[in-house]
Amino acid sequence: MSYRWIVVAMLWCISFFNYADRQAIFSVFPLLEKELGLDMVQLGLLGSAFAWVYGLSGFFAGFVVDRISRKKAILGGLYAWSLICMSTAFSRGFRALFVLRAAEGLGETIYYPASMSMVSDYHGKETRSRAIGVHQTSVYAGTIAGGFFAGWIGQRYGWRWSFIVFGGLGILLGFVLNRFLREPKRGQAEIESTAAPLTLAQFVQLLWRTPTMLCLTGAFICSNFVAVVLLTWMPKFLYDQFHMSLALAGLTATVFVQLASVLGSLAGGWLADVLRSRTPRGRILVQAAGVLCGAPFVAWCGMTRSVTSLIIALTLWGFCKGMYDANIFASLFDVVRPEARGTAAGFLNSAGWLGGGGSAPVLIGLIAQHRGLSAGITAASTVYLLACALLLLAAVFFVSQDSTRAAAP
Repeated sequence: MSYRWIVVAMLWCISFFNYADRQAIFSVFPLLEKELGLDMVQLGLLGSAFAWVYGLSGFFAGFVVDRISRKKAILGGLYAWSLICMSTAFSRGFRALFVLRAAEGLGETIYYPASMSMVSDYHGKETRSRAIGVHQTSVYAGTIAGGFFAGWIGQRYGWRWSFIVFGGLGILLGFVLNRFLREPKRGQAEIESTAAPLTLAQFVQLLWRTPTMLCLTGAFICSNFVAVVLLTWMPKFLYDQFHMSLALAGLTATVFVQLASVLGSLAGGWLADVLRSRTPRGRILVQAAGVLCGAPFVAWCGMTRSVTSLIIALTLWGFCKGMYDANIFASLFDVVRPEARGTAAGFLNSAGWLGGGGSAPVLIGLIAQHRGLSAGITAASTVYLLACALLLLAAVFFVSQDSTRAAAP
């Protein structure tokens, strides 16, 4: 196996803990509700606290990534969020949990800009979607592990131990990978980039001149809103609606979606690389198909009253979600030059988590208090249609000229 794929494997392991740590808390919502007396809005705020800080700091993290060693940024972030995860176990009330969830967002914010920039320098246009698609499967595996094991540990040993276990394993992983992960030369996979990193003013100009980036950002805000709704509230929905145990609710809420997303991500990455070799619109068209086909399955999740029907809907939505996810950063990097990719990825993450992830948990929590979780989940499906419209707008009018400009020497 060539080293460029070994890099993907190493980053896969780090991303696994990135998502296991952030997902773990949702599976123990019923325990927090009982032990700490939290209501639905407070539980929603715990999800939003992470998203707000993650989003606010994402752009600045990307700005930093274009100026420092990405290896140091990735491993430093891993140590930071793992320590914060362990500290969550010592919370004694809502305020401490809220602060630590926010701090976890700060710790994790640098990972994606740094890792996606690194992958783009090991993989050119021919394999980039596949490499990012393979990496994306770590998100699904980590979400399953965080959802199931946090619930399983919580119902046997208390909710605090799940945070100690996940955080401790993350720190051990960082010590191991520090020896093997190497920093690539920026732009080595395609054009030789000798330009200096962009200033803030220059990036704003780039953003204004690249309407494809604006459309991709709007679509990510919408898709992230939908994803966070289901990841935040589905474990509790299953616990309340179908009287599942914490472990079973956490597993059911994640395993079918995420395993299907693995297949969708691999298929979407392969299909996007094939289509991209024929047209600059290739990756974005795959994303548009993913969100358009996924919308009815999200609505189905909220309306069904059958566990079997819900599992089918979650599985089909997961496959569509994976097709979109595999190309989030690959589509972006088609229209952004190497020296600005960290900043661009950070901006995308910021917008997606502030505009989508930050609003979704608390908004659905408010709806749930008055109309129930079913109504909130069903309503989220319409946001996918807006994402599809933005992606098609970029594909039809903007991406050809923007990708040509980005590839110019």
